[in-house]
Amino acid sequence: MASSSSSFPKSGQITLVTLTIFISSLLSSSISASASTVATKQNPTLPFKKIYAFGDSFTDTGNTRSISGPSGFGHVSNAPYGITYFHRPTNRYSDGRLVIDFVTESLSLPYLQPYRAVSSNATADSTHGVNFAVAGSTAIEHEFFVKNNLSLDITPQSIQTQLLWFNKLLESKGCKVGGPSCKFDDALFWVGEIGVNDYAYTLGSDVPGDTIQKLGVSRVTSFLQALLKKGAKYVVVQGLPLSGCLPLAMTLAPEDDRDRIGCVKSVNNQTYSHNLVLQAKLHELRTQFPHAVIAYADYWNAYFTERFKACCGSGDPYNFDVSATCGTPSATVCKSPSQYINWDGVHLTEAMYKVLSDTFLKGNATHPPFSYLLDRKLRNG
Repeated sequence: MASSSSSFPKSGQITLVTLTIFISSLLSSSISASASTVATKQNPTLPFKKIYAFGDSFTDTGNTRSISGPSGFGHVSNAPYGITYFHRPTNRYSDGRLVIDFVTESLSLPYLQPYRAVSSNATADSTHGVNFAVAGSTAIEHEFFVKNNLSLDITPQSIQTQLLWFNKLLESKGCKVGGPSCKFDDALFWVGEIGVNDYAYTLGSDVPGDTIQKLGVSRVTSFLQALLKKGAKYVVVQGLPLSGCLPLAMTLAPEDDRDRIGCVKSVNNQTYSHNLVLQAKLHELRTQFPHAVIAYADYWNAYFTERFKACCGSGDPYNFDVSATCGTPSATVCKSPSQYINWDGVHLTEAMYKVLSDTFLKGNATHPPFSYLLDRKLRNG
């Protein structure tokens, strides 16, 4: 795989409008005619009847609230979160919809219920799937951070916790792996990015980044193996985003730690290396589970960015202050979130999530393309 950095525009001054046009030019691979017509009146059959989603705050649609959110971002239940689409806070870490929301829309399915709502409310509808993602969640188990004295004010849930929740959901439905009530022929498994928090929680500690990479990728691989062994056939795995382009990273990093697009070089190198190892493991899983379609959603070829301010926050130069983040009384919100890529210093705006979802679902940022996954589903019935 060629270096992803070669795909970046040389100029650091790109507006979101220019960005959208640039990425739209990548959308040459549209969903095939057979897949795009499955939801028409002539053929009402949907390619997928359920979606099971996993990940962290980039995918969480309500498993986290202000009182249980990560330290520094414990205000997701407050305005102005949710102002763009829902017009109220929905415990999503954005001004509106996330990638997973656009995925459900594209497949003509309702937005996913968070697992905690389903598990605590017998009337909550899980017919079309469940979202297990938790803001602040890690790939590595919580005990690792406790052992290394890094457990202060961090989310205790990991990807293993989400797997346990998934197992509990199956058990509540009388599902026995391999049995007729526990088949996933009509289910899409969407694994949002997971691993950024592992690196963030160990920042400034004696734990080497290489250790986090090795353990993090290993845990995600084991998680995917568990899903595939249960019978998952259609899986999309998101890589890590360009974490070095987030205002949080740029605020904390020294000024001389910058790459040619103006982001934090050391952090972007770290996430790029992580994604290479993850992709190698996905290749091994494809060999191990040839019946399954495992697609990799590549942030590095979908996410082009620059230095700019967060829409919601406070402080200079990036409108980000760790002690006064979005949702606090001293934070301000921009007039037009659609003109911003970053929402609160760490999470993206609905506008950017829409661009990303388009490149994942219709463009060339998913390997193999999402259209291939849909075609395989249609052929398999």
